[in-house]
Amino acid sequence: MREEAEKPRRGAPDFQLLILTLLLVGFGIVMVFSSSSSIALVSKLFDNDPMHFTKRQIIFSLLGIVGMFITMNIPYPKFKKLFIPIFILAIVMLLLVPFIGGRINGATSWFAIGTLGIQPTELAKITTILYLSALISKKGERFRDLRTGYIPVMVIVGFIAGLIMLQPDLGSCLILVATAGLIIFAGGANLKHIVGSIALLIFGASIVIGIGALWEQVNPPDPTTVTGDNYRLGRIQAFLNPWEDTQGTGYNLIQSLTAIGHGGVTGTGFGQGIQKLHYLPNAYNDFIFAVIGEEFGLIGTLIFLMVYIYFIWRGLLVSLRCKSTFGTLTGVGIMGLIAIQAFVNIGGVTNTIPVTGVTLPFISYGGSSLLVMMIAMGIVLSISRESSLPVKQERTKSVVVREPTPFEVRSQQRRHM
Repeated sequence: MREEAEKPRRGAPDFQLLILTLLLVGFGIVMVFSSSSSIALVSKLFDNDPMHFTKRQIIFSLLGIVGMFITMNIPYPKFKKLFIPIFILAIVMLLLVPFIGGRINGATSWFAIGTLGIQPTELAKITTILYLSALISKKGERFRDLRTGYIPVMVIVGFIAGLIMLQPDLGSCLILVATAGLIIFAGGANLKHIVGSIALLIFGASIVIGIGALWEQVNPPDPTTVTGDNYRLGRIQAFLNPWEDTQGTGYNLIQSLTAIGHGGVTGTGFGQGIQKLHYLPNAYNDFIFAVIGEEFGLIGTLIFLMVYIYFIWRGLLVSLRCKSTFGTLTGVGIMGLIAIQAFVNIGGVTNTIPVTGVTLPFISYGGSSLLVMMIAMGIVLSISRESSLPVKQERTKSVVVREPTPFEVRSQQRRHM
């Protein structure tokens, strides 16, 4: 009598990664309350409710937890097909948002549904990661070929980046391109092709910036009107010298640096920050890291950064342990996205790079960003469930055949060169 086929088992999710995710989300709720309560309390727009932003952050956190646990229990190979309709939806939303979306700071990047704002860019980031991972894993060795492998992938990245720039949202565009570049590198792309793409990107950006500067010389923009061009130019000017216009382009950055400096070594204490009291704009969103620096000081900030770095390292470790190219690339892409976006946010707040107006993942106030990031972490946790299973060997065989990771493929190729 033939034995019944054994049902495939799944391992447990990576406990450390799960706890770290929930810990960051919880800390984010606490910091949103600290940085927004004073603003909401004195504003009729928020019904004089100090918990206005905190309540909304809690709601999206709960929705995110539900989404994370749902995706965590879906075997990650299924996302090769499940993401396709979502990817199409994201493209349609990106096409529509410049025409019917809400406008803020010179960019039209979100849809207003009642009191909620939905950013299709956040959805596009994750679906692009899944699309690239599926396409590269399917092409295999053909991906190293310029015409049949590399160019089709770059066309997809360029198309999505172009739709984001129509808003225009330079910060999100750069994050998407950097994340895509990380996946392409991890997928084993030819280094000559990558270097050529970078050179072409720099050349194209230089032309666009040059044409924009020439156009502004011929048709100077109205300084009283906020547009995408003069808003981004103001951010660059503030990065180079924020004290040149202390009440204009440099105001936000000066208040951010003042908050971090006021925190000193030990900080002012939780809830005792001063800059969030109507001095620092967007304290609960783009500049929430400055509030952390003021209230927890150098010591608290370093602890926070070490936890954040360990969280990213743990996610990358889980991804690299995966036996599937698709799983590895997806995990590396998601964790890379979080790391790159965190660097862009913190770099802008500390004047390391120009301010781009992106959120600090899991910490900043923002429903769309938090919800999508937590669902993405559910995918990484799903990958960890498969990676935690021991490799099953048959008694009659001593060799276990598995799909090599992109890093192993690259190492083997270097040995034969």
